Amino acid sequence: MWPPDPDPDPDPEPASGSRVVPVVPGLRALLPARAFLCSLKGRLLLAESGLSFITFICYVASSASAFLTAPLLEFLLALYFLFADAMQLNDKWQGLCWPMMDFLRCVTAALIYFAISITAVAKYSDGASKAAGVFGFFATIVFAIDFYLIFNEVAKFLKQGDSADEATARKTEEENSDSDSD
Repeated sequence: MWPPDPDPDPDPEPASGSRVVPVVPGLRALLPARAFLCSLKGRLLLAESGLSFITFICYVASSASAFLTAPLLEFLLALYFLFADAMQLNDKWQGLCWPMMDFLRCVTAALIYFAISITAVAKYSDGASKAAGVFGFFATIVFAIDFYLIFNEVAKFLKQGDSADEATARKTEEENSDSDSD
């Protein structure tokens, strides 16, 4: 009934004597599931976002501050894909080609990190720029591993689709050739 009773009766104690504490949904509902974070994709996305954030902080403290935009954008994109994968938005939003977006994100990030890391290490002499370059090289490796794994998954999926299409094409061709012999 409305208004709610300000002093509701407490729940009776369970028979076993231990009191069950209900889980309060709040900010914990926004956190990714532990199973996803322990998976390979979850670990890669965590590594990508962590390395991007560390690289961003190093560029902020360095004289190569012109490069801080790329790590910031990659950090935000990695966080977006982390939560999108954890909340299974790829199942909810079918109109977007998630594997292709993730693949392009990883390829461009690996290339951009490689280029700005070489420039930061070669051109700037302060320690923060060198550290940003080293973390950028590590981020390049992580992004390259991620796009390699995504590419293998997409290639395997396309091979399965091609073999099904070839079987259908052969079946139709056989049916057409049988009808021509009449």
